[in-house]
Amino acid sequence: MKKRVAAVCGAATMVAGMLAAAPAAAAPTLSVQHAALTWKDCGTKNYPKLQCSSVRVPLDHDRPGGEQITLALSRVRHTAKTSQGPLLVNPGGPGGSGLTLAGFVAHELPKSVAARYDVVGFDPRGVGKSKPALNCRPKHFATVRPPSVPSTPAIERADLDRARAFAKACTTKYADVLPYFDTVSTVRDMDEIRAALGAPQLNYFGYSYGTYLGAVYAKLYPQRVRRLVLDSIVDPGGVWYDDNLGQDHAFNARHQAFLAWVARHDATYKLGKDPARVEAEWYAMRDAVQKKPAGRTVGAAELEDTFLPGGYFNGYWPYLAEAFAAYVKDKDPAPLVAAYKKLGAVDASGDNGYSVYTAVQCRDARWPRNWNQWRDDNWQAAEKAPFSTWNNAWYNAPCAFWPTSPLDPPDVSNDDLPPVLLFQATDDGATPYEGGVAVHRELHGSSLVVERGGENHGISLSGNACVDRYLADYLRTGKVPRGGGEADATCKKRPDPKPLTKKGAAGPPPSRGVRLHGLMGFRG
Repeated sequence: MKKRVAAVCGAATMVAGMLAAAPAAAAPTLSVQHAALTWKDCGTKNYPKLQCSSVRVPLDHDRPGGEQITLALSRVRHTAKTSQGPLLVNPGGPGGSGLTLAGFVAHELPKSVAARYDVVGFDPRGVGKSKPALNCRPKHFATVRPPSVPSTPAIERADLDRARAFAKACTTKYADVLPYFDTVSTVRDMDEIRAALGAPQLNYFGYSYGTYLGAVYAKLYPQRVRRLVLDSIVDPGGVWYDDNLGQDHAFNARHQAFLAWVARHDATYKLGKDPARVEAEWYAMRDAVQKKPAGRTVGAAELEDTFLPGGYFNGYWPYLAEAFAAYVKDKDPAPLVAAYKKLGAVDASGDNGYSVYTAVQCRDARWPRNWNQWRDDNWQAAEKAPFSTWNNAWYNAPCAFWPTSPLDPPDVSNDDLPPVLLFQATDDGATPYEGGVAVHRELHGSSLVVERGGENHGISLSGNACVDRYLADYLRTGKVPRGGGEADATCKKRPDPKPLTKKGAAGPPPSRGVRLHGLMGFRG
């Protein structure tokens, strides 16, 4: 089996290298001819107009007559007399399901704008309702895991064993398909979706990792891009090892911002007015649950998983602060366990998402195969960014042992696009600001809208009226703001959240931001 995997990977590497190096005019042609899609109602309480369908695409796009896989699709149809075509949406990942996102985007856009588009979501290959759906090692995140920080050789060995076990499980179950899980293959799937929809061009709106999908699609198919919106932008120059190290520092800054917010609301949480004291309390809590997991469920690693979503979206801060204060001041672990189950726990869909995440990221680019380099780089990062560095390292560690050979990431620089709209918050933790600036330079003629002081990952359709006006105007007319300097336009950030008015609330109150970030998920 190992010999077979090596042979397949070698061929796929050569093909992807040819793709990455090909000029824009040599974009891949369609692999198959598609019959008209059959749509069925699959509406939900929140999004009753959703319809669902599916499309068959080749597992290997260079062998269109070979094995086929199925991609699940959703849409909300246009209602205006004339349509601007499909608006394909993606929430990020890799591994994120986009089926419900179509309903969210259609609902949150101004009615006059949404009415002109078929808003289309999809589960990328391997994800959710697409077939096959990957699940390498069910319950890989079952509690209680070894601590993240490898403070002893025994802890490091335990975490390394988990990483190796996950890579081995993926190899055992999916050796024949893993060579075809990568960003370029997903992008070629997106063009098959465009063809199946009968559209000569594609409108696209992606968050997070979805921005990388959009940039690569634009590189391979520039003539098929009609409108392109990228929100919270991946730095293509760091795919993926360096980008993850960059995240560590950005997430640490977001965690520090959370602790400072708790200190400002000392009248509510009584954890101290000095952020340094609040920080000491948080790390003391992590030490405590490492020795005695809260509710026999939340150890040190699970605690980091629980608070990491606060680095993506500050709307979670009041809920996290309630759990933090209850554990430290009231010696009550129940709110902490509830917060973990709400924000940090990984269910079966999370197992699926993580399997696709690793399959794509480990295949997409080169990762160090010598664990000594991981150890040195992450200890160095952890000295300045202790909050989530090692948690993030172990999340990605299967890539050190991955069975497939790596590809070379495509160069996304592009001179051949219509106006493109980019959104970026200056203090984004998951995709730091520098990524938005880099892609703005790479996509010539693009326009960058910056949320100054913005702290969240995913800023459009999340409650900032200024940002949403730029989005609506672009989708309505195709026009983008133009300005001098690094950004073409700026918006003020939304106000920080306030403490909950009702102590012990079951979770964050529903809002556009909460709904969006529930669909985006975490880690991408």
